[in-house]
Amino acid sequence: MVGGAHVVDGRSTSRWLILFTVIIGTFLGRLDQTIVNLALPKIISDFSISVSAAGWIGTAYILANAIFVPIWGKLGDTIGRKKVYLAGFGIFIVGSVLAGLAWNLGSMLVFRVLQAIASSADYPTAMAIISVTFRSQRERAQALGIWSTAFGASAVLGPLIGGPLIDVFGWRSVFFLNLPIGLIGMFMAIEFIHESKMPEGKRRFDWWGATSLGAALGALVLVLDKGVDWGWFSGNALACYAVIFVASWIFYIIEKTHPEPIVDFKFFSNSVFVSTLLNNFIVFMALMGSVFLVPIFAQTYLGYNATQSGLVFIPMAFGLLVAAPLGGFLIGKVKPAPVIVLSTAGAAFGLWLFTFLDPRSSLLDLMIPLLVMAFFMGFGMAQRTNAIAAAVSDKEIGVASGVLALVRNIAGAFGIALFATILQAVTNQNVLDIARSSVLNVHTPEAVAEFTSLITLKAQIAAYGTIYRLAAFLMLAGAVLAFRIQPPARKFSEPVIAEA
Repeated sequence: MVGGAHVVDGRSTSRWLILFTVIIGTFLGRLDQTIVNLALPKIISDFSISVSAAGWIGTAYILANAIFVPIWGKLGDTIGRKKVYLAGFGIFIVGSVLAGLAWNLGSMLVFRVLQAIASSADYPTAMAIISVTFRSQRERAQALGIWSTAFGASAVLGPLIGGPLIDVFGWRSVFFLNLPIGLIGMFMAIEFIHESKMPEGKRRFDWWGATSLGAALGALVLVLDKGVDWGWFSGNALACYAVIFVASWIFYIIEKTHPEPIVDFKFFSNSVFVSTLLNNFIVFMALMGSVFLVPIFAQTYLGYNATQSGLVFIPMAFGLLVAAPLGGFLIGKVKPAPVIVLSTAGAAFGLWLFTFLDPRSSLLDLMIPLLVMAFFMGFGMAQRTNAIAAAVSDKEIGVASGVLALVRNIAGAFGIALFATILQAVTNQNVLDIARSSVLNVHTPEAVAEFTSLITLKAQIAAYGTIYRLAAFLMLAGAVLAFRIQPPARKFSEPVIAEA
């Protein structure tokens, strides 16, 4: 017995209970991230704060999450993944209850940071737990594919659950919801997950490396999140660039000589690892940067409310839920590169379908591109994740998965910042171009106002088309890179089981 449960072996069905357990944790952490956004208008009203001030509730969460993902991954490899997973789960539950009791913006920011620090423990430890539980390459990939569906499900169920919950019970209920679900997930983790960690060597945690990495990531995510508002060459932005440069240089110097680095730079001499990271970066940058504009378009130009905008994403969840397991079952039957190439190219086609949007678009005009894009994205998700796991040794999976999660988070933040900036710049240029080629014959105040609004509307719609063409092009570039993803066929080693 280990931790109140039998140690799983390669044939035991209890390993699927372990998978279900980590899915609960992943789902809950991602659900919280999406559902809280719906509560912001109510929080703004209750705390009597501005929209700009409320934006820090999301920014603080993103910052803390990005900083601690690689740290938790290394810590899990060092002291034990089950310990770290349970610590993260427990802190998350406490942080959720405290956030539900928050009395002003300051207290909310502190408790959201606490939640984010705890939530960031889930991704690298969950991926490592799955990888050491499922030792067969094919089953491991299937498990990772099923696990990845939690991301899509949470993104869609967040708005669907959150809207009615907030309307009936108030915004605090979205935090209190984490208590019963979290306790169930924590009990299952105690009961079913067994301990695993690095098998040899003196385990020393790289605190200085963690600190310098945290400073660099914090400044990077902050400027990506606030750059559009600040201006990319403002004093605040320049200060962030300076911190990024200095902290990254210090981190590199530390990691080169530390016996147990947070990020082992030898990973980046591995062509499979690098190619998979680049594919993930491009895919998630294009995905997050373009998808976040969908509800904005729906509410601004199609007249949808928040609940209707959330319903638009149901096909996206369906596509992910169906395609991710299908892609996982192809592991061992088809080489990864063709699957990832097809997945990325298909997602590019889904994004290209958005270029036809206009103010007359129907609900199906939004749902079909999301379904196509999500299906192809989900189809290659297991292969992308498994390629990272296959490229490193078992004892390094926690660190490698932490790097993967970090790359995806930064890619998402970078994509949103990039596309928001391009959308604004292209809109402004379109206004000038359309105005030059337009003629107004009647110069009454009403006619001038209508003329101006029509030019602006046409410029904005055209800018969205430009954004989605750019996103599709980036996805295609990711498909080309995917040809280099050829993980070696290797026998996965036995996980090291630590006695509880």
